[in-house]
Amino acid sequence: MCKKVYKFVLCFLSIFTFMFWINMDSVFAITPVSNLEYQGIDVSHWQGYIDYSEVRRSGIEVVYIKASQGTNIKDAYFEINYENTKANGLKVGFYHFLTATNTEEAEQEARFFASVISGKTPDCKLVMDYETFGGVGVQESNEIAQVFLETTRRLTNKDIIIYSDLSNSQSRFSSELAENYELWLAYYSGEQRLQGIGTRWNNYIGLQYSDRGRINGISGAVDLDRFSKEIFLDETSEVPVIENPTGTINTETITYTVQRGDTLWAIARRYGTTSGEIAEINNISNPNLIYPGQELRIPTNSTIEGEETRGTGDIIYTVQRGDSLSKIAREYNVTVAHIVELNDITNPNLIYPGEKLRITESDVTNLSPIPKNNYSTYTVRRGDTLSGIARRFGVSVNYLVTANNIQNPNLIFPGQILIV
Repeated sequence: MCKKVYKFVLCFLSIFTFMFWINMDSVFAITPVSNLEYQGIDVSHWQGYIDYSEVRRSGIEVVYIKASQGTNIKDAYFEINYENTKANGLKVGFYHFLTATNTEEAEQEARFFASVISGKTPDCKLVMDYETFGGVGVQESNEIAQVFLETTRRLTNKDIIIYSDLSNSQSRFSSELAENYELWLAYYSGEQRLQGIGTRWNNYIGLQYSDRGRINGISGAVDLDRFSKEIFLDETSEVPVIENPTGTINTETITYTVQRGDTLWAIARRYGTTSGEIAEINNISNPNLIYPGQELRIPTNSTIEGEETRGTGDIIYTVQRGDSLSKIAREYNVTVAHIVELNDITNPNLIYPGEKLRITESDVTNLSPIPKNNYSTYTVRRGDTLSGIARRFGVSVNYLVTANNIQNPNLIFPGQILIV
């Protein structure tokens, strides 16, 4: 009799343990709250000018726009991105890149974010992008996030969600935040691999699944997203007018001399600003009328240097007078070809003071850097060939092609500067 009871207890415990772990799997697996049926992108000044008519024709329905960062940085393309997304019938949302190191700064950032989007009409829930913590501990970072989220929601009367990668959704953000704020998850290894992975959240309403997307109308890479219907606000209305708490937006200007063939639009795109901002600063009444030799003041965001952008480990460099790509590449111990690829540069010999270049990104371990103090440069002369230069400096033609991002080894020209 005792043996039968013992076997019964063991059987019961086995079944209970099995059912417990099944239940645990369902609790700790993160899945979309509903079907991810809306194709989206998220953009900032990195993408430059975007042709949103082409974007819409590519099947994109939702566009999240970077509005602001910190306490006084407004994204240079925010206004034009907003105007053109709306004009092309796309659903639009706004996000703020949070840099606060205490709750006082968090409140100030929330007020600044609200002031930037004042008078605008978002279709989607607002977003807090909090992904770099500057040594702030877990508990304090959750307090910072809580203050920013609560203040933003109170000032704008709009729902707000959290953007996070998988690691921070597991270990950084608290269960309390997960209970009160929905998640937009960044994860690039495939949605099916999320099955059985646990985070503070059970569900997400958006999935950023790539940061290397290619979409018609956008020059270079862009983040790709899929969203569920829960991303949309229950009702669309203008954000109430909120005064800028600091009264200023952090900008500086550089001087640019107009060249033959320049347009205000092309100049604005080159420097990550808008033609409207350039026209306003320079009192230009007709943006279609500029002339060679005219000196323009160009606004640039001085604090964008060193910004951690949509992916960790990025370095952003502002081109100085006298710089060349080879000089910048040597300084950061990378190849010219790498900088060219990251920034979609069509002519490696043509960069401009004030232009912002992405130097490295999170996958820098894949680089084949040129060793420091083991380089020199050569200026191509009339009659030179790549094979002749290679023999002169004791290197291979392939090395010259790779180091200088040469598309056609048979085509070099006098005055061209080569790393040798």
